[in-house]
Amino acid sequence: MVKVKADSPKCCTAGENLALPDVAWAEDLAKLTWALAHPARVRIVRLLLSRVSCVCGEIVEEMPLAQSTVSQHLKILKETGLVQGEIDGPRVCYCINKDALAKLKKLVANL
Repeated sequence: MVKVKADSPKCCTAGENLALPDVAWAEDLAKLTWALAHPARVRIVRLLLSRVSCVCGEIVEEMPLAQSTVSQHLKILKETGLVQGEIDGPRVCYCINKDALAKLKKLVANL
């Protein structure tokens, strides 16, 4: 059994001394990860990744949520840039913004 000094936090171990990231990097990471901070939005992203594009009604059919709730989640995903929406007559077709997804992957990898 390892003894820990009374004044030493139990969770702290010696490790590398990482530099604090710059503000822009932290803001970008926070914005993009916040977009995925709800299970419904994660499911929408997975659905869109499996298709070239998707109309809102198709997304609603796949989700156990009201159309207005799905639309709100899509709005959040669009505001953060992870999802793009293109108006096609009376419908909106949604797809993943591959550049934003690549940026998210890079930000997380550098965490």
